[in-house]
Amino acid sequence: MVDKRERIILAAVEVFRENGIEKTKISDIVKKAQIAQGTFYLYFPSKLSVMPAIAEKMAARMEEAIRQSIKAEQQWTIQLQQMINAVFTVTAEYRDVSTLVYSGLSATEHVREWEEIYKPLYKTVASFIEEWERAGKTRKTDPNRTAKLVIGLAESAAEQVYLFNSFDAEEENRQKEAALEFIIHALQP
Repeated sequence: MVDKRERIILAAVEVFRENGIEKTKISDIVKKAQIAQGTFYLYFPSKLSVMPAIAEKMAARMEEAIRQSIKAEQQWTIQLQQMINAVFTVTAEYRDVSTLVYSGLSATEHVREWEEIYKPLYKTVASFIEEWERAGKTRKTDPNRTAKLVIGLAESAAEQVYLFNSFDAEEENRQKEAALEFIIHALQP
């Protein structure tokens, strides 16, 4: 069974999708979550304070997708391709709420939480990069900083496909290939 905090987050995602941030009221969220309004305030002080929880859910889903898609026995370029594909998949899953989350976070003091929210995802990606470096497959870098750049580039490429334009499968493939090619060239020894 989903706990109340999780119900609030899931309801907020749905209501933000339907109404947008500005038009959403806490009463809309609690109605969708089927909880009392006072219960909402036990978990979140405002509707915008739900944004970091939604972003955390998205980042955790992205980390999970990356972990599930990458096979240790495959060459690093295939692993990188799978990583990029996972980022695109999750960005597509959250396409209609991603813009809301970004704008909701950047418009509040919660933007400072972004690094913390993404820390587990960056750590996972950095561990793959460290392994590639240890095996001599890629050049030496600062794996933590490189992980941020890899995720940032892949997310940005995905957002250009899913958030700003009408969806085009050919453009999606071109974006994935361009991101992959760019990162491979950056990491090759």
